[in-house]
Amino acid sequence: MTVADLHADHCGDKPDCKHGRGGCDDCKVRLFSVCAALEPDELEEMGHISQVKNFPAKTMLFDQGAQAGAVFNVTEGVVRLYKSLPDGRRQIVGFALPGDFLGLALMDRYGVAAEAVSPTRVCRFSRSTFLSFVDGKPHLLRRLHEFAGHELSLAQDQMLLLGRRNADEKVAAFLLNLQARYARIGAKSVTVPLPMSRQDIADYLGLTIETVSRTLTKLAKEKALVVVPDGVRLLSIDRLDNLAAA
Repeated sequence: MTVADLHADHCGDKPDCKHGRGGCDDCKVRLFSVCAALEPDELEEMGHISQVKNFPAKTMLFDQGAQAGAVFNVTEGVVRLYKSLPDGRRQIVGFALPGDFLGLALMDRYGVAAEAVSPTRVCRFSRSTFLSFVDGKPHLLRRLHEFAGHELSLAQDQMLLLGRRNADEKVAAFLLNLQARYARIGAKSVTVPLPMSRQDIADYLGLTIETVSRTLTKLAKEKALVVVPDGVRLLSIDRLDNLAAA
């Protein structure tokens, strides 16, 4: 069976399918994602079990408590991860960036909801098919463990953010952490994109939207940053570092 036959068998005429137009070889985040552990033939095999899916902003990738039938590799866009609380409020527990892998815990049901913040593209894998693919590939399993460790580190960072820090310290730490995460995927810059809303940031930091806006204005007056369209430009890393380290 040829590659074209495999493509036709797996995808048919699915408009989202990436096979036959570069696929994994052209992926902008391949070197930063779990796929970096794969050899060329394994990468091709992985391409045949994946399906590219596009999600407009404010659409759900999956819901909290839903049957976990798939795992996702984010290749473009930003995804908010949140838990719904019994009283109807939500707690944002993280933001997934390109290169992040969703569903690493491989539980029977999703523990959080995942919603596109901006137009988002993912590689979607059937959970059972992905597990079969990983089986017998210890190098890929090690890479997955590394990503799981990264997720744990981010969760620990959020616990610190929600601890005894004041609003200035929380916002400074959030911006520096986000800058570091963008740098990790090759987008190192003093300008930090903020595709998420002020309300999203507030829900992540355990603050009100008014407090987030007031804190950004205060830091701008102190010349620690300047608010730019769709983000902030960090002017004084030392000032923000001192706040974040408090």
